[in-house]
Amino acid sequence: MSEQTQNQAPVRPAGRHVVIVGAGMAGVQTAVALREQGFTGAVTLIGAEPHQPYDRPPLSKAVLLGKAEGSAFDVDFEALGITLELGREVTGVRPAEHTLDTATGPAPYDVLVLATGAEPVTLPRTEGVPGVHLLRTLDDAERLRPVLAAQHDIVVVGAGWIGAEFATAAREAGCAVTVVEAAGRPLAGALPAEVAAPMAAWYADAGAQLRTNARVEHIEPGAVVLDDGTRVPAGAVVVGIGARPATGWLTGSGIALGTHREVLADHHLRTSEPDVYAVGDCSSFPSGRYGERLMVHHWDNALHGPRTVAANIIGETPATYDPVPYFWSEQFGRFVQYAGHHAAADTTVWRGDPQGASWSVCWLRESRLVAVLAVGRPRDLAQGRKLIESGAVLDPEIVADPARPLKAAVA
Repeated sequence: MSEQTQNQAPVRPAGRHVVIVGAGMAGVQTAVALREQGFTGAVTLIGAEPHQPYDRPPLSKAVLLGKAEGSAFDVDFEALGITLELGREVTGVRPAEHTLDTATGPAPYDVLVLATGAEPVTLPRTEGVPGVHLLRTLDDAERLRPVLAAQHDIVVVGAGWIGAEFATAAREAGCAVTVVEAAGRPLAGALPAEVAAPMAAWYADAGAQLRTNARVEHIEPGAVVLDDGTRVPAGAVVVGIGARPATGWLTGSGIALGTHREVLADHHLRTSEPDVYAVGDCSSFPSGRYGERLMVHHWDNALHGPRTVAANIIGETPATYDPVPYFWSEQFGRFVQYAGHHAAADTTVWRGDPQGASWSVCWLRESRLVAVLAVGRPRDLAQGRKLIESGAVLDPEIVADPARPLKAAVA
């Protein structure tokens, strides 16, 4: 079914029941946005974990290092009239019957919002191996906290965003850290080689060892064995090799999924089935700005997408979702920010020395900014994000001058 022919949002009475599956940022913000925008019907938020809904970014920082006991959302669900059903696993959905299947029995809905997020990719043959950890949930962080406190030798598998953030926390805790990465550089799946290359030195600067072109053969108690036979001592292993949409439970539902098994939402965040929406890490959406479908696994997407979902559930005039993607990462004493989508750029412009403490990279397409990466230059990020939104034509020579503000480059 094409995005143009997906179901049109019908007008429904205000008393209908909205059920949201997933109690992370996207699910909680959808429930809150419904109330903020005046929805008076029933709202139920179903979460598989037993914990009060919580925010995930602090897990790799304050919670992991014992600086905070948790990261529960500051939301008064009772006052907002939002029903929480926690520790309830959803196993399937029957859209034609407007019914969810759960471990504790069926749950009917009038409108369904899929906000199940993503789940970490695991290494083969590691289930049940002592000392192997993931970092996705509050329970994961609580299991890892005493490992860091004991200052074990730690091996991190994967030099992506989460791997770098965990390595940063582990070094702060005083652990010896080795990061093994199958690709030839960190962030190989996220950034071009020339942009990611300067970041490799950050590991050594922080006292962590980075081993690239290093594939894990297997993990055994006390060691990670690489495919060249090298044994890397490991009191604990943290696997951070990516995440995939948590959509296995949708198999057989008829809800259309993409090549990454993500829910295919349209530009109103509706799915292929009537009365079913999808938001956050579990879905992708078509971007008119970039001319392609985007799957954005970042906090900002889970914060802003719900407002569009709520508006479309409530309103008669469909709201369109076409954001400038944004995320940040704190690693090795540096604040890294990124806005936009650089895949379609035809020109790359550097601002500052990538060997220095602060620098930026701007990606242009036909002299218009499409993405910006800022390391320790938050003003570049803030101005760049606005320039992406406006679509202004820029002078590349001024863009390349780090002494001049990005907004001065408008032609």
